[in-house]
Amino acid sequence: MKLSVIIPAWNEAEAIPDTLTATHQALVDAHIPHELLVVHDHSTDRTAEVLAELQKQIPTLRVVDNELGKGFGRAIRHGLHEFTGDCAAIMMADMSDDPADLVRYYQTMQRTGSDCVFGNRFMQGGKVYDYPQLKLLINRLGNTVVQALFLLPYNDCTNAFKLYSRKAVERMQPLRSNAFNLTLEMPLKAIVRGCSYQVVPNSWTNRKFGVSKFNLKKVFHEYGAVIGECLRERYFSTKKHA
Repeated sequence: MKLSVIIPAWNEAEAIPDTLTATHQALVDAHIPHELLVVHDHSTDRTAEVLAELQKQIPTLRVVDNELGKGFGRAIRHGLHEFTGDCAAIMMADMSDDPADLVRYYQTMQRTGSDCVFGNRFMQGGKVYDYPQLKLLINRLGNTVVQALFLLPYNDCTNAFKLYSRKAVERMQPLRSNAFNLTLEMPLKAIVRGCSYQVVPNSWTNRKFGVSKFNLKKVFHEYGAVIGECLRERYFSTKKHA
């Protein structure tokens, strides 16, 4: 089972070398066939040059330009059209996600045959390091609302770091989000459309380099639109998914 790791990158020249090197080494050590698919999202720093150098060092690294227009969600959507593996993980370029967790995701999917593997930073065994307090409060409130509305046993939907089978990626189409709200649209559509999933603990570490692109001012409108669309499908759609 080949794993594709989709990593959107905008102005990540400082952080992405460590991310790619560590992720590649973890996957090689675990004997996991893979590609590291970086979607270059119109950076204005040296990210493109850094990636070109890294391609000489990491044989499984592919770099594609985001052809859908600038934006985190657009970059991931483009990656989901470009990946060649049997499953696709979404990882951040800033080393906030632990490659050891990625290996655990893959092994869980391989062992259980589930369509998706979701991490939970807030269950027993999960950890967060240096999480900004306001962002943490909004995260916990938002995920509690999502959990209640969709009657889910899972409460970390908004974290991007998840693994999807190709079947799940195809079933969740079309994806519409252009920004960080895609991180909620993907798991909700997978769940609403009948994909099976496993939940495992994972960790999250705040970035050490660069600046976060997450914009709290846009959260309520963008995430609200996703919740509304998925609620309509969950409770009112007559379309059945095989």
